[in-house]
Amino acid sequence: MERGIDMGRMERIAALENKEFDALIVGGGITGAGIALDAAKRGMSVALIEMQDFAAGTSSRSTKLVHGGLRYLKQLEVKMVAEVGKERAVVYENGPHVTTPEWMLLPFYQGGTFGAFTTSIGLRLYDFLAGVKREERRVMFGKETTLGKEPLLRREGLKGGGYYVEYRTDDARLTIEVMKKAIESGASVANYVRAEELVYEDGKLAGVVARNMIGGGTFRIRARKVVNATGPWVDSLRELDRSKQGKTLRLTKGVHLVFDGSRFPLRQAIYFDTPDGRMVFAIPRDGKTYVGTTDTDYEGDKVHPRIERKDRDYVLAAVNGMFPGLALTAADVESGWAGLRPLIYEEGKSPSEVSRKDEIFVSASGLVTIAGGKLTGYRKMAETVTDLLARKLREEGRGPFAPCATKTLPISGGDVGGSAGYPAHVKRMTEEGMRRGLSAEAAERIARRYGSNARDVLERVPGAASGHAAASGLPADIKAELLYAIEEELALKPVDFFIRRTGALFFDIAWVRRWKAEVVRFMAERLGCSAEQVRDYAEELEQELDAAVVR
Repeated sequence: MERGIDMGRMERIAALENKEFDALIVGGGITGAGIALDAAKRGMSVALIEMQDFAAGTSSRSTKLVHGGLRYLKQLEVKMVAEVGKERAVVYENGPHVTTPEWMLLPFYQGGTFGAFTTSIGLRLYDFLAGVKREERRVMFGKETTLGKEPLLRREGLKGGGYYVEYRTDDARLTIEVMKKAIESGASVANYVRAEELVYEDGKLAGVVARNMIGGGTFRIRARKVVNATGPWVDSLRELDRSKQGKTLRLTKGVHLVFDGSRFPLRQAIYFDTPDGRMVFAIPRDGKTYVGTTDTDYEGDKVHPRIERKDRDYVLAAVNGMFPGLALTAADVESGWAGLRPLIYEEGKSPSEVSRKDEIFVSASGLVTIAGGKLTGYRKMAETVTDLLARKLREEGRGPFAPCATKTLPISGGDVGGSAGYPAHVKRMTEEGMRRGLSAEAAERIARRYGSNARDVLERVPGAASGHAAASGLPADIKAELLYAIEEELALKPVDFFIRRTGALFFDIAWVRRWKAEVVRFMAERLGCSAEQVRDYAEELEQELDAAVVR
């Protein structure tokens, strides 16, 4: 057992228990991580707890785009499009290793939702609202140029296409990099810690009783302000606070399917409308193509939303309608995921019509709840919440606090000189990895995935060839990433590594099946897991592998 790692978790729990914080954030998705970072940078004492792994809910199960919401222009959500559209470039510059520009093609057809004029005007307005830089502004194509960009498109009725930039991201890694930056900035953070009870003093919220979901036992966290950033669970915490009134959540489920690039050789990201008026993305990524999403009301298990046959069949029908030459079937689906959108309920609207805007509620006890919102707008949402916290804390004699500093703050791994410096960094770190004996492919993957933290991963490569690691049977690059995930990214279970730290269960499920036994064994030894924990963790991984494919 590696005593240092086990002690590290015990120390994190002790740090939560042994002081009163200015702010306790409940929820470790992208919104909670963003608030923790912003508040810590301003000088607040900050704690954050997450009952599962960081990003285990919505923040690892999105469409994995930092996008401005072009379709929300149809709903006249102009202010939201302007705000989140501008945030795309901010998120990109602060973490170019987890976010990258992606040219998107929006084909338009005879009789379709969009025509040449509406597409052109819509994209031009989108560019204007989002403050898009000149070289990324929309271009309009005729039929032949559109087919040249993506020959797989349905030819019948095609009139042309609009070409514009969105930003592709690794949502879970974005969350984890923001969380790591929050820790670096002084936040006390723990995953697998659940808020079980709320603690009050003189009718005001003063903290929580929390349960350690891995080590067992409960403890108290004291805080002057408590923020409810639990995504799909915000109403559950409001119920604990007896303040669930007025606006409530409406959960909808979104499903994405993944195909191997050999079976679905998409050259170009496509955004297209379906016969029922919805919009769907098809995006190439690392030798795969993924497609989504559905949008249906959801009332099931919030921890384990699953892909049902009707979800799979809906996406397959959409794909085959736009790319008829492929004739894709259920047998071609390699993997997929289902995620929940915590939207604010609006009477009489379909799931797709419900606004994605965020709102803040403050209860009589002082519980601050942030609900709704989009991945793209996480930093701006965090700024708004942290402004509120700063104001309330100042009224109680705390502070002074610095202004928001996150707009130009690189997240963990983002110290690569912005987007302009990123290619040179990748080249430099790839060469470094190859000098340490890694293949060019493995070295480049590490350089790209970890950004300015790549050196920390590569420094673990020599150790990965000796001692406990050598006995694991894992290749040096996987061992180095696994060691880094455990020691620097708070990965505690195999699912944390395979889903949130690497994304492999969604985008390379065969690789997960190949290395699952060795990873389970290695993590058990490194973390000092009991035989019962090893069985539970292996079973949990099997359940996730099974859930990724609908038979």
